Amino acid sequence: MENLETPAALVDLERVDANLRRVDAYARQHGLRWRPHTKTHKVPVLAELQVRAGASGVTVATPHEAEVMSAASSDVFLAYPPVGAARLERLMRLSAHVQLSVGLDSREVLEGLSAAAKKAGRTVGVLVEMDLGMRRVGVQQPAEAVALARAIQAAEAVEYRGVTFYPGHVRAPVASQDSALNAVSVRLAEFLEVLSSAGLRPQVVSGGSTPTLWRSHEVHGLTEIRPGVNILNDRNSAAVGACAWEDCAYSVLATVVSTTVPGQAVIDAGAKALAKEEGLAPEGGYGALLDRPDVVLRSLSEEHGLLDLSKTEWRPRVGDRVRVVPNHVCVSVNLHERLWAVRKGAVEQAWAITGRGWGAP
Repeated sequence: MENLETPAALVDLERVDANLRRVDAYARQHGLRWRPHTKTHKVPVLAELQVRAGASGVTVATPHEAEVMSAASSDVFLAYPPVGAARLERLMRLSAHVQLSVGLDSREVLEGLSAAAKKAGRTVGVLVEMDLGMRRVGVQQPAEAVALARAIQAAEAVEYRGVTFYPGHVRAPVASQDSALNAVSVRLAEFLEVLSSAGLRPQVVSGGSTPTLWRSHEVHGLTEIRPGVNILNDRNSAAVGACAWEDCAYSVLATVVSTTVPGQAVIDAGAKALAKEEGLAPEGGYGALLDRPDVVLRSLSEEHGLLDLSKTEWRPRVGDRVRVVPNHVCVSVNLHERLWAVRKGAVEQAWAITGRGWGAP
């Protein structure tokens, strides 16, 4: 790694392997399908590792991610409403072997999807998206889910397959999620009861996140989980207890470029490498050092990161290298062109992050 130009995004392969084994064992233990969200890493090789480890398919957020990840799995779920002709045309150009499903919450999106699928001569699965507390997207009431599911059944070239939700509002420490998870479970039960009574029992009930991952089995009726971050983990995941610090497989290698201001060290990884996103750790900051988690990344500008040395006896020198675990791995990965895969400190591979952006249509 000493030959890498910094900042450089690193992935520890041994930790990745352990993280994948852990989630697969959990899913099998509780009879859940596991469909990871690949927006975290955006790399087909990592999606292939997830599928080999037991994932039933992949989740994506954009048509370009669907194009890229269809090389890793033929079962692709777009967890984002495809609005507009450009998105729909790209989705319909996916290889015929790809089993595509889409989450949506309105007739407007359904009508566009149905027309595009009919024109392309393919059938697309549809999951009705419900709002179970996130307050972002999703139908609000069970009756709305029934009406939309019936509209799906009546539409051409689409197939009603179930329901989907995202409990992203549950960000409390894992041990303190009881009331929030119970509320999600109760609300989900209301939707499932009304749908079943209407003869629309969902084949698939897809939900979940990394913060709630290890308690997913407590959400009654859930059949499929879609964690994304857990393959790599980050400071937020560790802060809420969704992983141990030793499970963090992603870090940004940076070089100390200045120590002239007392009480701090400046590194060459700023907001353009780590992302200036507030986190869940009580100590604040935008990240922490992998081998010294008490050293917090106090502030970020575009190209500079300031390490707080007030709680450590460690005093780095100019030229020293450090590995920073960011608050949120997904947005940090998206800032880089490639991931460097390392094992025991040695670089084994370099992966282009081909799922970034919109790509060439």
